[in-house]
Amino acid sequence: MYAVVGCSECSNLWIIEGRTETTQCPRCGSRKAYEKRKKFVETDDANHARDVRASMLANRQGEGDAFAKLDSFGDLEDDVADGVVDDEEYLEESGLDVDEVEAAGGRDPRGPTRSGSKKEIVERALEELDRPTEDEVAEYAGERGVSAEYVDDALEKLARRGEVSESRGRYRRL
Repeated sequence: MYAVVGCSECSNLWIIEGRTETTQCPRCGSRKAYEKRKKFVETDDANHARDVRASMLANRQGEGDAFAKLDSFGDLEDDVADGVVDDEEYLEESGLDVDEVEAAGGRDPRGPTRSGSKKEIVERALEELDRPTEDEVAEYAGERGVSAEYVDDALEKLARRGEVSESRGRYRRL
């Protein structure tokens, strides 16, 4: 059961599903017993309740005639579901070659060996290597396109933030 109800405090209109003892206005927060709320329509159809509320809001704005020309919510949802354009059709209609777009999406612009951001690579090195030294982290990251200078700065920042600890030249995640 759906009901289109109104607030006597702020004139807000909303839809309530089911019956509760009290209701609270989503706009002003006033709480009243369900039975004391002004119910403009009670229906078992959610789309009908949405149509009534939308019509009332349109009439308040002086747009009742324009609203009357629109289809119901149910019809509009059906139109949208049927009219969705898939990615491939959209790309073709835009003049793009779908195969080229897919191939470009598979390439990493940062290079073939790097996966993730520089920071993620340093963090992954700390997770995958057992208590590594700075040189070991730098070697791991270097194989993935990250410079030793960046590794030095990143380890220092991570240690300052308390995300890693360094003891006798060896690092571990906290």
